[in-house]
Amino acid sequence: MRIAIDGPAGAGKSTVARIVAERLGCVYIDTGAMYRALTLEALDKGIDLTDQIALVDALRQMNLTIEPGRGGNQIFIRGANVTARIREPLVSQNVSLVSSHKAVREAIVEMQQEMARHDNVVMDGRDIGTVVMPDADYKFFLSASVEVRAQRRQLELARKGYDVPLGELIEQIKERDHFDSTRENSPLKKAVDAIEIDATNLTIDEVVDLILLYCRGRNSDV
Repeated sequence: MRIAIDGPAGAGKSTVARIVAERLGCVYIDTGAMYRALTLEALDKGIDLTDQIALVDALRQMNLTIEPGRGGNQIFIRGANVTARIREPLVSQNVSLVSSHKAVREAIVEMQQEMARHDNVVMDGRDIGTVVMPDADYKFFLSASVEVRAQRRQLELARKGYDVPLGELIEQIKERDHFDSTRENSPLKKAVDAIEIDATNLTIDEVVDLILLYCRGRNSDV
């Protein structure tokens, strides 16, 4: 079983995808973490974020590995665990720019498609159902209001010790939505055969239950 879960920033897709994978005994792959890891590497190395050739070179040299772990994937660069660092605000502010480059997306999508060959996998991102895994057995698109996504992001940052005004986060999410949905390469969009779930007024568990209900309704083996 191969499940694609797409959606904009802050819609809860990574948390939902991880829990769905756990419930179904599937491998979970957080594809956005790969772009975040490259963004972190570029920021650490002082690489020009508009230089896609330099970014692809960095990707090839950083020895990026993703391993299953409690609470989600563990991300490593040259053996160092950077799982927490890739969620830092500076990375979040720059990852859309890094992921917009054609050469970067092609290189990372190739890596993701190799991972997607696994028989039982749940992948989340922005172009899983349209580009990375268009032949997925099940496709979902999670959405939520900008205000709710900003509130969730604010709580997440607060737990990590960051105090960011809600208004600032709302503007950041609006900008990222525009950037992600209008970029030339693999823009954020719902696959034509995806089921859309508006999570504005739903809890994470309720979204998970909806996805599992749909999958089990179509497949008696689930």
